[in-house]
Amino acid sequence: MAAVTSIFRAQQIYLAQIDAVLRPLGLTFARYEVLMLLRFSRSGSLPLNKVGARLQVHPTSITNAVDRLEEQGLIRRVPHPTDRRTTLAEILEAGRQLAEKATEAVNREVFVDPGLDAADAETLIGVLERLRRGAGDFS
Repeated sequence: MAAVTSIFRAQQIYLAQIDAVLRPLGLTFARYEVLMLLRFSRSGSLPLNKVGARLQVHPTSITNAVDRLEEQGLIRRVPHPTDRRTTLAEILEAGRQLAEKATEAVNREVFVDPGLDAADAETLIGVLERLRRGAGDFS
């Protein structure tokens, strides 16, 4: 129980730090994740159901994030070219620019100094990798 609750608390700490960096840019972590997923996709667009599956979040959460990003002029919904039943989320140039700016800010404000020295960070990464591997995160 102590290990699991410590992991949960660490996640809360990091999410709060990241949200504090993203908030002035008009983003939440969830919307940032959607932008980054679209930014790194081959075509800059993905079906909404794939966005949810890749981010491992409920479809309602994806709809909300996409709605807000669309309202902000960062992405748009477009019909799938070959499947009339599918809608794609497509990143716009403003979304690409904001994703890059947000990444620079998060890297500078959170990831450069995660509150651990290099040896502790390596140990933590190794322990969590074993946990994730056991859960099937890696092939």
